[in-house]
Amino acid sequence: MAHLNFQKLSQNKTRIDILTNFLMASVALFFNGFGLYLTMKAGIGAAPWDVFNLGISKTFGILYGTASITVAFIILIIDVLLKEPIGLAMIIDSIVVGKAVDFFNYIDFVPSTDNIPASILTLVAGLFVMGYTQLFYMRASLGCGPRDTLLVGLSKKIRKIPIGVVAIGLLSTATLTGYLLGGPVGLGTILCAVFQGPIMQFAFKTFSFDATTVKHQSISESIKVFAHRTA
Repeated sequence: MAHLNFQKLSQNKTRIDILTNFLMASVALFFNGFGLYLTMKAGIGAAPWDVFNLGISKTFGILYGTASITVAFIILIIDVLLKEPIGLAMIIDSIVVGKAVDFFNYIDFVPSTDNIPASILTLVAGLFVMGYTQLFYMRASLGCGPRDTLLVGLSKKIRKIPIGVVAIGLLSTATLTGYLLGGPVGLGTILCAVFQGPIMQFAFKTFSFDATTVKHQSISESIKVFAHRTA
């Protein structure tokens, strides 16, 4: 019963729906950046997409946030080719997550770990934060982030393969490419590549949420809702 209400609330038929979901997505994306920050603070190797972003940052001498935004918009182009909708949440994800990581790195209020057990605990905590924040901003149905849209788009093309397995494939590819560019790889990278997908699946299952069934609202559709009176 709870999961039905959860799915119904993801519709964006009125201005209030869009504004509420936009706010929810923005907050979720900000804290998704906190989850990424925790995986970095673990100090045992960056998460796959972070290996990739940091590799690009090192190779081209640009800031982490700039690298993250650049990668996000390149993936966005791929999403368009997969005919996935481009929504408001996708745009804010492209900008907010990387800058949120920069923000948390700047205030740096989580102490660095000095032993493997504490590092693993910090990393796993970050993965759970990421899993649940992914759930909430994807649930907003305003277009999930470029990377998650890519994940959903590929899952739709190859439905027989669980979304968690597809996620592992994407993360592994990002890790290898990032490593070749000089990104930091370690035990934490392996743990992220193996467990991020299953943890995300667990988060989705706790709300009986199927990301592949969500019809994300495009930016043009959102504009139409604001331009016309809706019931």
